[in-house]
Amino acid sequence: MYPKAYLDYLYHFHCDRDYFECHEVLEEYWKEKDAGEREIHWVGLIQIAVGLYHHRRGNLRGALRMLRNACRIIGKESAAINALGLDSGRLVKILEERIDCVTNQEPYASMNLPIADPELQLSCDAMAQSASKVWGASSDLLDGSLVNRHTLRDRSDVIEERQRQLELRRKG
Repeated sequence: MYPKAYLDYLYHFHCDRDYFECHEVLEEYWKEKDAGEREIHWVGLIQIAVGLYHHRRGNLRGALRMLRNACRIIGKESAAINALGLDSGRLVKILEERIDCVTNQEPYASMNLPIADPELQLSCDAMAQSASKVWGASSDLLDGSLVNRHTLRDRSDVIEERQRQLELRRKG
């Protein structure tokens, strides 16, 4: 019923709090469609994960930007968010509370997305159990590989593509 990438997003969001991976799996799914056909509600979910990633790392400016954008998108795309088994109204309230926390420079704390579909929650619980994970466990703030994940990834393909594009522009 739900896309696998979305289920993977939920798993990483709630089980290992790997917000970087949340971003990766959902962005890859979102980009499968042509640019004109991409659905913006996926961006809202991606931005929640990115905002929490920034908040956990202490990048409050980045966290605020992402969370505010996410809140705006989730509010406008409530029907699509509800169709994903989430409670969009509760999610907007949770995001507004998180924006206040970041604005007030409060420390990061893990949050859960408000799943409204009981069948989705059962599926998520089963995924967590099969991986011996705890659904809704708090972030391990001492895990540097989790907290600083973006600094540890292999970016050689991105750098190579940027240089290729630069060379193409130089050639006219």
